[in-house]
Amino acid sequence: MKKGIFILSVGMLFTMAANALTVRYYNKDSENYEFKVKCNGSTKSVEFGSSRTSSTSIQSCSEAVIYTECGEVTVKDGDKITIKDGCITVD
Repeated sequence: MKKGIFILSVGMLFTMAANALTVRYYNKDSENYEFKVKCNGSTKSVEFGSSRTSSTSIQSCSEAVIYTECGEVTVKDGDKITIKDGCITVD
């Protein structure tokens, strides 16, 4: 029984990981940003740390729209983005 529960738990983790959108970002600004994100009809937020290259994930998403002061940006899993002056561009 314990082995079955373990296998089920591992399977659920892989399913959850597969439903996450991950983007690699380069934030050229010395400011942290938190943007509103719309994904599968739900609104969430995503944070980007200042002056760094890193990755961030948005759970339960395969495509998302990030809302910035410069407009809306659609991102997909695996995209690379650059943040400059608070604006996001997909590389």
